[in-house]
Formats: sequence, C-alpha cells, structure tokens
Amino acid sequence: MAEKPEADSGGVAAVERALAILDAFTEQDRSLTLAQVATRTGFYKSTILRLAASLEKKGYLIRLADGAWRLGAAAARLGAVYQAAFDLGDIVEPVLQQVVAETGETAAFHVRDGKVRISLYRVESPQRIRDHVRQGEHLPLDRGAGGKVLLAFTGGKGEESEQIRRDKLCVSRGDRIADLGGISAPVFSDGLKLVGALTVSLPLSRFDEAAVKKHRSVVLTHAAALTRTLGGDASIYPVVAPVRGRIQS
Repeated sequence: MAEKPEADSGGVAAVERALAILDAFTEQDRSLTLAQVATRTGFYKSTILRLAASLEKKGYLIRLADGAWRLGAAAARLGAVYQAAFDLGDIVEPVLQQVVAETGETAAFHVRDGKVRISLYRVESPQRIRDHVRQGEHLPLDRGAGGKVLLAFTGGKGEESEQIRRDKLCVSRGDRIADLGGISAPVFSDGLKLVGALTVSLPLSRFDEAAVKKHRSVVLTHAAALTRTLGGDASIYPVVAPVRGRIQS
C-alpha cells in the first residue's frame, strides 16, 4: 500500500500527520489497532508508530497492553478548554453575514426549544421589503422552512419530513406568512447531532425558480461548511454546483 501523499498546504507535514492520527478516532472507538489507524489515515504503520510515540509522550495517546491505542488525558483537556471557550455565535454569525452577501436576503439560524423554534442568530437583508422577525423570537415548529427542518430531524413523521431528511433541505412558500418563502438546511455537530437550521427567507415576489436554484446552493454549501466546522459529517449533503452571477430583484 502506497502511503497517502501530503497536500502542499503550507503547513508542517509531521504535525499534520500526527493530527490525522488523532482525527482517526471517533466517538464509537474505545481504542484502535495499528492496522485500523493505518486504514483510516493511509499512512504506513512505521510512520504511525513513530508519530504515536511522540503523541504518547505528550499524553495525547495511550498504548494498551494488547498494542492498541486510545486517546489520552491531554486530548480530553483540549476538549474541555474548547468547550469552555466555545461560543456558537462566533461561528454562526460570520456565516450568516456571508449568506446575506451572496443572496441579498435575510439569513437566520434557528434552534428547537420544546414545541417552538427560536431565531437564535439573524442577519437582515439590506433590501427594504424583507422578512421582519426579531432575533430571539419564538416561531412555529410546523410552519416555515426552518421549523420543518428542525422537526424533520427531531422525530418528525410523514412524507414531508422523510423528504427533508433525504434532501437535507426544505423549500417553503407562503407557509408561515402568505407572501414569504424560505429555504433551510440542517446543521450538525459530532457526526449527526442536530444543532440547528440555516435559513434564508425572502418575499415571494423575489422567490422565482432562479432564486430557488441560487439560494439552495448557497444554503447547502454553508450548512455543510458549518457542519464540518462543528465536527459533524458534511459528507451527507448533496453536491451542488455553484450558481454564477447575482439574482436580480
């Protein structure tokens, strides 16, 4: 087996390989054998052993009696430091600003709270005619693209929820308010743990098929990127081709 070549990322190859070994572990793994790490990383076993020795020395890996490896206390400490410093808004709000820049429409991040959803973060469209919802406002869970996405991925039943789970996307028109529409996609962390829904909302007067095509691409692209940033599985999203140009309104 040829060892996986390193991409020219401008980083330090040994550091990137060591991090790749740590990344090979998932929540389902109590430990990994040398062969499993080699399969998941594409590295030679000799490379893994050399780097694992350094990681063990610093407490990031522990070698078990049977020769397998598990994550050490240093990895747990980094996780605790990350959680203490973590602010979802620091990650989500710049993405919403980018979505507004790309679509010209209002972008929001919704989370489920019992039987309703909350517009947790929101960036308004620069256009005069837009969806008017205050940040922090409670909205229905069974109406609107964002609500239907949250419902679908928290036990929602029926054909519509099943379709949303397949597409990783919901497009709605006049569902919550008669003259408004929306496009929403789920955002995950830790594999497939639902965090919230990334949503673009706009008046139906600007919601033609060209807008749907463009905004669908933008929403799916940024939902996948957010999911990747939060440690989720971004491979579940459909591949969408970028739409060139700007939708005129």
